[in-house]
Amino acid sequence: MLYVFLSICCSVIVSVLLKLARRYQIDIFQAITWNYSMAILLTWYFFKPRLQNFTLQEAPVGVYIAVGILLPLIFWIMASSVRIAGIVRTDVAQRLSLFIPLIASFLLFGESLTVLKVIGIIIGFAAILCSIPWQKQTANRKKLSNAWVYLLIVFFGFGAIDILFKKVAAFTALPYTTSLFFIYSLAFLIAFISLLVKIFTKQNRIKWPHIMFGWILGVANFGNILFYLKAHAALSKSPSTVFSAMNIGVIALGALVGLVVFNERLSTLNKVGVALAVTAIIIITVS
Repeated sequence: MLYVFLSICCSVIVSVLLKLARRYQIDIFQAITWNYSMAILLTWYFFKPRLQNFTLQEAPVGVYIAVGILLPLIFWIMASSVRIAGIVRTDVAQRLSLFIPLIASFLLFGESLTVLKVIGIIIGFAAILCSIPWQKQTANRKKLSNAWVYLLIVFFGFGAIDILFKKVAAFTALPYTTSLFFIYSLAFLIAFISLLVKIFTKQNRIKWPHIMFGWILGVANFGNILFYLKAHAALSKSPSTVFSAMNIGVIALGALVGLVVFNERLSTLNKVGVALAVTAIIIITVS
């Protein structure tokens, strides 16, 4: 369970760093771009991708490209969500995105839904609705509208990424970690091109503080995946334990950090939403 704990900490650290970026005047666009350069290096060092076995004809290139585009895009939106809606609500939206691939399995792949899973999905959507800031909590109507949009995009965006990663995992011709190397490389390439366009059009400059912050973000982001995979390897007979502990742990620790460290204000309805999120994950895991 040590690996699960470390993975939880890395995941919450990512949210904390995104929250701190604006305070220290970090260009989050640049930081997220350089985050993927660090992810590439760490994937190369820890996973030793087997590039000699890679053939373009056999690889799911379309899936790689789709994930490579979505990863930085959703990461940028997540950063805005953390800034506007807060760590607690964003972590709830991200973790409840697991219901998107679950529903896709039922609609697209013909898997059967049990009564418990249906109940879990319903509770999960109720948790999302309860976690969104409502008008009474937000004086600025525009900020309220943005919070709605960002939380929903985080929810559906991470759900789409999860579905695509499941397709990558189903591709057995290459190890999953090798595919991960190519996906990070594509994500960095796409993010870097976008960054260059932004720099040339707005006459910004690449600066070391943004690069260093991005590398720290990359270490935390990669650590989340590394320890999560190690947890599944160490507890190979109890994958549901890892899955539930990870998701519940991130919501619980994220809520603690958001409330205590950043003094995020949650209404009673929002707190009910956090409790419903944990309940939904438990139901889905045991069903």
